[in-house]
Amino acid sequence: MIFLWLVTGASLAVAVMALRRARQATERLDQLSQMCWELKYQQGEMRQQLMPREDGGVDVAPIMPAGPKSGFVPLKSLKR
Repeated sequence: MIFLWLVTGASLAVAVMALRRARQATERLDQLSQMCWELKYQQGEMRQQLMPREDGGVDVAPIMPAGPKSGFVPLKSLKR
């Protein structure tokens, strides 16, 4: 009978530790997600600063070349 209580107590302790680890992982995921969106926002701001001026000049040379814009391509144009 004592053995069953020990197994039950150990299982409860493991469950509590697993719950604590899951909560920590959730908090870390929230932090990483927030950091990711902040970086995307900052990248957008920096890319906006690198855009050409109205008079045709460029303040700073772009770091990455502008690639083709992704968009909708109808299947009929691909079959030709």
